[in-house]
Parts: sequence; structure tokens; C-alpha cells
Amino acid sequence: MDETAPWSSPQDALARAAEVLREPRPGLLPRLSQVLDPLVPHLAAAQLSGVCAYSPANVVGAPEFADAFGSLLLSRLGERALAEAGPGRPWQGTAELAGRERPLVVVTTTPGSGRGAVLVLVRPDAAPLAAGAPELLQHLWDLVVAHSEHRATDAAPAQAVASRISANARAWAIAQSTGAHSAALTAILAPLRSADLDDAAARRAATELAVTALLDLRRSADLDRTLSEEPADAAFARLARDLRPLLRHTRVRLDVAPPADATRSVPADLAHTARDAVRAAVLMMLDQEKPTRLHVGWQFTADGRLRAVVRGDGLGALAADALGVHRTAERIAALGGHSTVEAVPGWGTTVTVDLPLALPEPAAAGDPLDGLQPREHEVLDQLARGRRNRDIAAALHISESTVKFHVANILTKLGVASRGEAAALAHRAGRPAGLYAAS
Repeated sequence: MDETAPWSSPQDALARAAEVLREPRPGLLPRLSQVLDPLVPHLAAAQLSGVCAYSPANVVGAPEFADAFGSLLLSRLGERALAEAGPGRPWQGTAELAGRERPLVVVTTTPGSGRGAVLVLVRPDAAPLAAGAPELLQHLWDLVVAHSEHRATDAAPAQAVASRISANARAWAIAQSTGAHSAALTAILAPLRSADLDDAAARRAATELAVTALLDLRRSADLDRTLSEEPADAAFARLARDLRPLLRHTRVRLDVAPPADATRSVPADLAHTARDAVRAAVLMMLDQEKPTRLHVGWQFTADGRLRAVVRGDGLGALAADALGVHRTAERIAALGGHSTVEAVPGWGTTVTVDLPLALPEPAAAGDPLDGLQPREHEVLDQLARGRRNRDIAAALHISESTVKFHVANILTKLGVASRGEAAALAHRAGRPAGLYAAS
């Protein structure tokens, strides 16, 4: 590599890495693309995040690539890179994008880091990368992925809630569209497979295409679940790996009890919060409790919660509000959970964190008519009788312009576009007979 080029010295490489890590999350991919361009010139950059359930796939660069990438394509490119180059090694190849074959560099993560994270750089040509460039690219991507995981764990309470709600809405929308497309494609398959149709070769080709489309839809739904949820055993195993380095230079024994139902999945943001709470509890116990043994376990409760328990045999002096450190208690509360600290002097301390696996159902919407004022109820009753503005004005002893004003307000408050729709709502509510019916 040219010694005068960017990235030519360790100091320059560290400075560029720091530029990327300082960037707020929305601007991280654009900054990463800008910083990498001298090292690996590219037309566009796309990433598949392993920690963002709301928007896992992002693209920056030439406009022609804005719609070329999706979660499924990025996942497949990552699988191809792992198969052909191996984990922790950038793969150089080609793929069809924006209407033609394009040279790519695909970067996955080294073993033990990330969870399906992929970076794809679309190159202007297939020229070999400069000496040392693949290694630098891999190290920077590993650093970005690790940093993103820590950001997810340390997310503010409001961000955690927004991410959880958005992920649920996104999963619902994908499930709805997947069901609709599956039904349509299944209906297409029925006549195509019929023995009464001619041109068997065309029928077979069409059937194969439809079957492939169905499989892609199902795989896309599976991928979305993978990005927004973690298997319980894998989530707990990550926690255990994180805890062992904390105890490496101590004499504290760590006992772990993974959840009994390993087949269940845990929402990604909830898993991040549970791991963060356990790590915080362990660090505080090591600092204040001086334990010789720690027990960490997860379990699913009968009322639909994930319960994380940290029990130590230390001094039993931990404060009841100990999890307030680093906003851990706030993040727990933001997801609808709660925590308790039970300290018994001379016997030890138990920290318990309960997190609901599902968000509470939204409150039922109130009657839209409840938002109307008394006079508006009277006008609505008249509308429900099919009367015109002039007749309503005479019945209520108000001017016709006042009636028009009230009608406009009623349509706005009820969220309808016409007098007929407002009258229909009134009839469904049992009007015009009611509290404000005109005599």
C-alpha cells in the first residue's frame, strides 16, 4: 500500500475508526462509507445490522442502488461470503444489482462477534484491493459491529420502547403481506398444476418460479424473526460469555442456569436489557458485596415474563435502588418490567428482574361521539334524522351559518368526510334517541 495514501499508518487508521465511532447511529453508515472510500473505492455501501430490529437494512451511495438491497439479499450475500471466503475474511465477487452484474466486497464478522451483521460495498470495477486493505476493512467492520451492540445495550429507555414497538409493527406488516402473497401464489399454483392444461413444459417452469417465490417469502419472514428476536438459549449463552471475563481475575465461582425452554424466542431489545441488568448487578456485587459465589439464571414465568435472577453469597449490603446506575432501572421500566433487590446482611443478595415478553394490548378506543360538545350532539341528532341545515337551524333556534360551523366540527372530530357518514355513525350508536336529542 502507498505509504502516502490514507490508511497508511496505524495512527491514521485509528483516527478514521474514531471518526466512525463518534458518529450518531443515523449517520453511521454514510460516515463509514466516506471513511472507507480511499481504502476501498465504491459506488454504494449497504449494511445488514444484527442489533436494529426496526431498520436492519440500510443503503447509501448512488441513487440507482437505493432499492437494490433488502434484508434477504444482504443475508444471502453474507452466507455466500462465509461459504466462499470463510468467517472473518472479506469476500470479493459479483452479484446482479440494479439491472446488471456488479463487483462487490462483502464483509461478515469474525466468529463470536455480531449476529448476522453484513457490510456490502459495490465497486466501480473488479480491480484487486490494495495490499492490506482486506484486513483493515475486516477490523474496522468488527469494531463498528461491536460498538453498535454496546449502543443497543446502552440505549435510552425511550429508544428501547420505540424500537420494540416499531419491530412489532414491522413484523405484523410483514406477516400480513407474506400471508397475502402466499395465498395469491398458492392460487396460481393450482391451475398451473392442473392436468387439464396444455403446454406442460411452460406449466412446469411457471410452477418452479411460483414455488421459488413462496420459499423466498417464507425465508424473508424467517429472516425478520431472526433480526427482531433471539433464541433464548443463544441470548443466555451470550450473557454467560460476557460475564466470564469479568470474573477471570477473581476467585468468585460463577454458576449459570439457562432457561429450561430453549426453543422459545426473546425480543431482541428485551434480551439486550436483560443482559445489561444482569451485568450491572454482577459488577455491583463484585464491587460492594465481595461474594465467593454468584448464581445467574433466566426462566420464563407462567404469566409471560422473562425473569433474570442474580444471587450472591456476599455481605448482603446492596441498596434497594442499586439498579438505578447507568439508567438500568429506567430501561427495565420502559419495557414494562420491574426489578427488586433483596439484601440480607451476612447472608447475601438476590437481584430479580422481570420483563414482559409481549407488549401490553393498547387500550380500547373510546366512543368517537364522546368528543362532541352538547350543541354538536344536538346537531348530529338532526343530521341523523336527515334534516338540512335550514331545518336544523329552525329546530335549534340558531343561525344557518352556526349550523354549518357545527357540522364542520362534527365531521372533523368524527374523522368522516360527509354528512351521510356522520349520520351512519350516529345510527350505529343508537342515535338520534339520546341525552341530547332535540324535542
